[in-house]
Amino acid sequence: MPFLALEFDADAADAERWADALLEAGALAVDTADPHAGSDREIARYGEPNLIATPTAVDLWPVCRLSALFANDADAGDALVRVSAALGAAVPAHAITAIADDDWVRKTQQQFQPIRVAPGLWVVPSWCEPVDANAINLRLDPGLAFGTGSHPTTRMCLRWLALHLTGGETVLDYGCGSGILAIAAAKLGAAVAGTDVDLQAIAASRDNAHRNNVAASFDLLETFKAGTYDVVVANILANPLQLLAPLLASHVRMGGRIVLSGVLESQAAAVMAAYERWFTIDVWSSEEGWVALAGSRIDDHG
Repeated sequence: MPFLALEFDADAADAERWADALLEAGALAVDTADPHAGSDREIARYGEPNLIATPTAVDLWPVCRLSALFANDADAGDALVRVSAALGAAVPAHAITAIADDDWVRKTQQQFQPIRVAPGLWVVPSWCEPVDANAINLRLDPGLAFGTGSHPTTRMCLRWLALHLTGGETVLDYGCGSGILAIAAAKLGAAVAGTDVDLQAIAASRDNAHRNNVAASFDLLETFKAGTYDVVVANILANPLQLLAPLLASHVRMGGRIVLSGVLESQAAAVMAAYERWFTIDVWSSEEGWVALAGSRIDDHG
């Protein structure tokens, strides 16, 4: 069945009140986004574990684009009038558009097309044919777990693997998300394992490995069997990467290598400092304000 989408802008301080009131007025869902997304005025917002306890107005954009989804037979305009009155606010300028059921699927699919991440290495959604049939094509669809190759941090890790793996290595994907890095390593000839704290990520990784016909072991962190590897790759965020430095170092054999991403350029020095006891480490690549760090394991001087 078709739906109605009601869109309007609100100050960040009021966005949560508007969203809650819209849901009470019959909205099926409410999404909050940057009204300038896709333009040079877009503002990126990223939350770090242990740094932001709960989302607040300061974590949002100064002005938020609220999109409320209503059933086709609902009166979205009347709902907005009632919500405005309840909040003691003027009815904001807004737009109401009809959206067909299948538009959601098509719009999602249009956002994810084949991505060339390195020479001979592509990420290809299931609804697309490979651009290069002779390349290594990773078959992945967007889902609940992070990692489709569309984000700079994932692309940089994939490029590192494509350039440095020669086959026969052992690789650990720590914080595997969709399993994309482990699957790429397996297709490049490595023996791989992955771990994550999220059960949905483990399920997605296993499904994606099966779809790509690769052998890979994925386990929740609580049941993961520790070992040492030739390469450990972790695409997470700067704060947990710093906290995990001793643990990740223990998984890299002497002379082995580590690849870290999910790090903003401004955070690179702090993350490298956390690893310098165990690694010679430096910025390997940067893209769109993000960096990938890479290093080699040395003796523990402590």
